[in-house]
Amino acid sequence: MYWTLELASHLEEAPWPSTKDELIDYSIRTGAPIEVIENLQELDDEEGEIYESIEDVWPDYPTKDDFFFNEDEY
Repeated sequence: MYWTLELASHLEEAPWPSTKDELIDYSIRTGAPIEVIENLQELDDEEGEIYESIEDVWPDYPTKDDFFFNEDEY
């Protein structure tokens, strides 16, 4: 399983919180690349586990704090 910013961006608007099956269904309905669906299928989850955000799916997902720019300047 591998994630990139481009792949993870397909889950930004997902209906959080969601189960693994709901995320897979959302990805299929929105036309996400097959790699997103494959990554979601590889998630280790217990039946009915709820994912609260993209960080639960990809712990290394960068947040705004990870970027070094001042939004006030733009």
